Amino acid sequence: MGAVEKGGERGSPVTGRFSVEVRPEEAGKRLDVWLTEKLPGISRSRIQELIEQGLILVEGNTAKASHKVRPGQKIWGEVPPRPSLKARPEPIPLDIVYEDEDLVVVNKPQGMVVHPAPGNESGTLVNALLYHCGGLSGMGGAIRPGIVHRLDKDTSGLLVAAKNDFAHRSLAAQIKARKVTRVYLALVYGEIKEAAGKIEAPIGRHPVDRQRMAVTLKNSRPALTYYRVLRRFDGFTLLEVRLETGRTHQIRVHMAYVGHPVVGDALYGPKKQAFKVPGQLLHAAKLGFYHPRSGDYLEFTAPLPQAFLHVLELLSGETNIDITLLFS
Repeated sequence: MGAVEKGGERGSPVTGRFSVEVRPEEAGKRLDVWLTEKLPGISRSRIQELIEQGLILVEGNTAKASHKVRPGQKIWGEVPPRPSLKARPEPIPLDIVYEDEDLVVVNKPQGMVVHPAPGNESGTLVNALLYHCGGLSGMGGAIRPGIVHRLDKDTSGLLVAAKNDFAHRSLAAQIKARKVTRVYLALVYGEIKEAAGKIEAPIGRHPVDRQRMAVTLKNSRPALTYYRVLRRFDGFTLLEVRLETGRTHQIRVHMAYVGHPVVGDALYGPKKQAFKVPGQLLHAAKLGFYHPRSGDYLEFTAPLPQAFLHVLELLSGETNIDITLLFS
């Protein structure tokens, strides 16, 4: 593979210089795709950034991400470290569902990122929680304090955060032992005929597009999703979805895998969506767990966001739909 200053031949330089040579059987691949395979510790989007910045050279010259590599070409470059991030308190309004000395349950709005990351250093749920709570557990590190589980940016609904390490350890252990109740409402394309079912298919990083997840046998983890039909419409189905595992994008990937992508999901659904909505119509509607200190079982529900409710009203021709009546 050539010399790699950091990471070695079997790994990849998360930061540092690297030098690689194209093998005959690899010819014809896009430069960004080929480097993603060679440097698995770096996402394709990150590699594209480096190419645009002129930090990756093909035979000593800059090239486009779409450049088709040729046998024997020598490609080298440098991966500079990203600036260190640290979550800072920000006065952002929160929809607090429950709070005590150990934890806080919030109803996250659609469009809010859970914790800071490159490109989203502020305006996140963690920034808001730090300002509201004054402090969170340190087990999640500098950019994910208090975060026990996450929701996608465009998924709304309930999330619990830990204020101290004691609560964090307890909640994390409950999630690992599958003792936490997590129920979602999802509007999907197509009319699902069976009343209920399950999707058991392993999920891992997409082999080419590193921003996506996929059902795959390679470098994947088991994933199990249960669903129940709440209501059928013309061309759509409203589902209650329960997670047995908690893989990244699990519901979205599983529903797309069986041919029923979530409405509004631009990543896994059709390019042209049936409704103009701000994101996928997926809502974490119910959350239940055992309180870390008292041991009491607590369960919370959150109403549907207005955009989700509006689409249901359009499909049904009804108003004032009470979704809570549909829960088992």
